[in-house]
Amino acid sequence: MLKQDIDLVIGQSEYRLRSVAIPPVKYWLLRYVIEKDQEDSEVQKTLEEAKAYKPRLKLLRTLREDGTWPISEDRKKAEDDGPGPPFGWTYETMLRNLYWLCEYCTDPDEGHVQQAIDKILSWQDEEGYIRGPVADMIPRPHYTGLALQVILRYGRRQTDPDVSKITDWFLRTQRRDGGWNIPYLQDMRYLPQYRRLKLDEFTERIRSGRTIAYDPHDYDQVPSCYWSTVGALRGMAYMPDHERVKDFRHGCNFVLNGFFRKNYHKGFNGSEKTWTTLKFPTYFGSGLTAIDCICYLGFGPDDSRMENIIRWLIDTRSKDGFWYTTARPHALNDQWITVFALMVLKYFSNKY
Repeated sequence: MLKQDIDLVIGQSEYRLRSVAIPPVKYWLLRYVIEKDQEDSEVQKTLEEAKAYKPRLKLLRTLREDGTWPISEDRKKAEDDGPGPPFGWTYETMLRNLYWLCEYCTDPDEGHVQQAIDKILSWQDEEGYIRGPVADMIPRPHYTGLALQVILRYGRRQTDPDVSKITDWFLRTQRRDGGWNIPYLQDMRYLPQYRRLKLDEFTERIRSGRTIAYDPHDYDQVPSCYWSTVGALRGMAYMPDHERVKDFRHGCNFVLNGFFRKNYHKGFNGSEKTWTTLKFPTYFGSGLTAIDCICYLGFGPDDSRMENIIRWLIDTRSKDGFWYTTARPHALNDQWITVFALMVLKYFSNKY
């Protein structure tokens, strides 16, 4: 019954989206929802149009030889007054723009894309995570997950030493319940001697070495963060060979068991509404992003927990066949969120 409902929704929505979609949205729709072959004439024509899409060309034109994009004077000054890249807006801009270039059907060898990937990997800590962009220098699993996603989508292999170091760091820091936390901020911070400190004072103590020795596994009694975990899984979902499927599935189980619940860590998407708020771009944490990761990491109709989640996604669709990020329609974002939802539903339906 659920499969019939999914297929009906897909059929109605893809027809409506196809008639208005911008070229890159139409490409993803044709390839991964309608499932036309890459050599199909309509697919090839749409791909050519996506390559000529002006926002894509602008991003490629403004990508500099060193792999970075220019940022505003104010943000550049703030960055220069601080530790400097990767701590600041330069790295944040790179991640966001590389994500968009992926969505705009950009090939790995175009422009200075590989220089940008090399630049990101040059910021890799010896432990394996990518440093930045937050100035407190504490690693964020959701940022490293996004970095891993774009690195893999632009042709780097999971067997490459730098990429393996990232996945090894994720698996080494995975917690007993299957999830991840932001080190220090989502575990040590709850200790009695630190919980009343202001955040700036606490992070200054970390930087100056005035905290107790840190081992994440000393805090296994503290629940993991749903959105740090979704961020980590977001990168792993793009690994073509899931050698550590058991570990990945452990993380997915943690997310599935907490779906629709408040995050334990109030400072990072603490509200349960985060699950049901549609967000685009998809690097912002949301229930739809979580479903995408979980489906691509192997979960389908054989898991009873998925039905309520897929039902929620179907029910979120508007009567006109589109999904909307806000009550006020956005001509482009709503196309993207609709094709993204349809790709998830199609992938799930294909598992029956």
